[in-house]
Amino acid sequence: MQIEFKATKRVEQGTGASRRLRRAGQVPGIIYGADQNALPVTLDHNEIYHLLRKEAFHASVLTIDLEGSKESVVLRDTQWHPFKAQVLHIDFLRVSANEKIRMNVPLHFLNGEQSPAVKLAGGMISHVINEVEVECLPKDLPEFIGVDLKDLRADQSIHLSELALPAGVTIVTHGEGDPVVATVLKVGGTEEGAEGEGAEG
Repeated sequence: MQIEFKATKRVEQGTGASRRLRRAGQVPGIIYGADQNALPVTLDHNEIYHLLRKEAFHASVLTIDLEGSKESVVLRDTQWHPFKAQVLHIDFLRVSANEKIRMNVPLHFLNGEQSPAVKLAGGMISHVINEVEVECLPKDLPEFIGVDLKDLRADQSIHLSELALPAGVTIVTHGEGDPVVATVLKVGGTEEGAEGEGAEG
């Protein structure tokens, strides 16, 4: 998904200036990285607020139209008001087409209702991990990684090493072992009983 939004260069800085911007419906932000100077910017609050509600905004290479000059960035940090639906500050990192980046990418769990663990064993699939950190070139960054559950049985789990990754994408692992991504919780009857009920139906 191509996501583009506008920003303007921010001249006034400091707490007082930021407060005035927020009262005017603007969000102070900053663009940094790629061996360039950090650039303070101002963005429209309503536009950024609605973009932040989209999953893809958090795991995509974004395009900022900065007064007619376009830059490729990724979202790095967002500061929210403690109890209002208000964005206080937002940080973006510049990306270079030839340099790999690390990003957290959401997992989308697919076909869970078709798995033997659910259909035959009356189990419930627990999503242990909902996002993973990946490393890749900006052009290869996936919006999400699919986890196909259709063959998952009652006595099985899916581990991080079993995920099907797009070309050019690797998972960044932290610590030892092969973490569980999804597993089955036994909350129904026995597998044999469920099979018998299915046959009668």
